[in-house]
Amino acid sequence: MAVAAAVVGWVADWRWAAIPVLLGLFFLWFFRDPERAIPATAGTIVSPADGKVTHIETLEVAGQRRTRISFFLSVFNVHVNRSPIGGRIEAIEYRRGAFGFANAGTSSDRNEQNIVTVRGEGQQLVFKQIAGILARRIVFNMEVGDLVERGQRVGLIKFGSRADVVLAPEAEVRVKVGDRVHGGSSILAQMPAGATDVQEQR
Repeated sequence: MAVAAAVVGWVADWRWAAIPVLLGLFFLWFFRDPERAIPATAGTIVSPADGKVTHIETLEVAGQRRTRISFFLSVFNVHVNRSPIGGRIEAIEYRRGAFGFANAGTSSDRNEQNIVTVRGEGQQLVFKQIAGILARRIVFNMEVGDLVERGQRVGLIKFGSRADVVLAPEAEVRVKVGDRVHGGSSILAQMPAGATDVQEQR
């Protein structure tokens, strides 16, 4: 943007150079990455992203009841993603798809997305990075087999987008639709003391 501003100022008028300068400042602000206080309580599940809770619904995965919590990230939210729990990355699946509105209920299945499975802390958890109508770039920095800590930075979704978390059956949800959450610090759910996911027992 600085180069663009210089070129515009040289070939046109310096007043027009303000446009790329402002865009450059917006990009610097958009890609901010603030430090967060990560809850230390065992079994705590934190939000993978900043945003607004748009859906909390029950679905069936491999014959088991699960709870899915969805968040919408506007262009004004921090877009750095964090691991909801500590554990080992068991699977990563990138699915091509549409680039529809991220806050639509169908985007969880139809939009382009990165699906990450983490096993640890007595549970198996899935979280998704989902592209939106503006977001066309999903970044994930980890690999299968990597160990992650709760709240650890793992990737980024550029511009407006969506994130989903699919919880173990025993998880007790601590948020409601309409709540605003912060990646790494907001508590989404809590596993009961001593609970073990059925999937992990298998």
